[in-house]
Amino acid sequence: MGKGNQTYLTEFILLGLSSDYHTQILMFVIFLIIYLLTVFGNLLIILLIHTDSRLHTPMYFFLKNLSFIDLCFSTIIVPQMLFHLLVARKTISFTRCSIQMFSFLVAGCTESSLLAVMSYDRYVAVCKPLHYSTLMTQRVCVQLVIWSWASGIFVSLVDTTFTLCLSYQGQNKINHYFCEPPALLKLASEETYKVEMAIFTMGVIILLGPVFLILFSYSHIISTVIQIRSGEGRLKVFSTCSSHFIVVVFFYGSTIFTYMQPSSKKMNKGDKVISVFYSVLTSMMNPFIYSLRNKDVKEAFRKVFRI
Repeated sequence: MGKGNQTYLTEFILLGLSSDYHTQILMFVIFLIIYLLTVFGNLLIILLIHTDSRLHTPMYFFLKNLSFIDLCFSTIIVPQMLFHLLVARKTISFTRCSIQMFSFLVAGCTESSLLAVMSYDRYVAVCKPLHYSTLMTQRVCVQLVIWSWASGIFVSLVDTTFTLCLSYQGQNKINHYFCEPPALLKLASEETYKVEMAIFTMGVIILLGPVFLILFSYSHIISTVIQIRSGEGRLKVFSTCSSHFIVVVFFYGSTIFTYMQPSSKKMNKGDKVISVFYSVLTSMMNPFIYSLRNKDVKEAFRKVFRI
């Protein structure tokens, strides 16, 4: 069929993680449990930080915002995934696909910026403790969160606009479980090099930029901790920073693998599995990593629920 006779797509079909019926049922149960844990864990973190005055510090202010983003992040993707695991025809309109892609990118890019902000907060707390209260004021914290959202929205607008400006004709099967640029670009009926370069550039800004800041912060934190004579003091600093570092490794490791690798016209099963880490699992892990390893959060939990 000639290009002139082709019509632009109005809907896509999401192939999901598996086409086997029994596997889909098993995944429905697993991802439903993950989603419920994500909602419960992040709402609990927000509640504890809001109600306990001892947690009204910059570190927990950023953690509360991270929990809110994770809640949004997971809700943008998982409910639709669960629905598609139960139906035979896994369709999504072009408009809904566009909205999901933009929303997902906003949440993901904002989280990337916020994790860098949290590392800066830890850097100031450990390396400049005498100036912490003057450097990390409430106004500064709010401005840093606003900056995180602004940078996330900007990068998302660029990625979404460039992706949707392409022509999509003919093939409408997305080999993925949700709409994101790398999967959608593989269906484009025209050259995607310029779009890929734009997305790669935004990836450098929103992924490699924060990673560089995080590595810079932790290199100074480690250098400072080594000079601490008290073993208890070292343990306290490492306990506080290790939770954040675990989240960083999971989130940035999987997203950089997806968005910073050379383009391919085929998305294999491994790529989809990797995307589960940053789109589903990280949002569930964050509240448990921070709460299970944090004495202050545990005490706030006992106080609120009188345990």
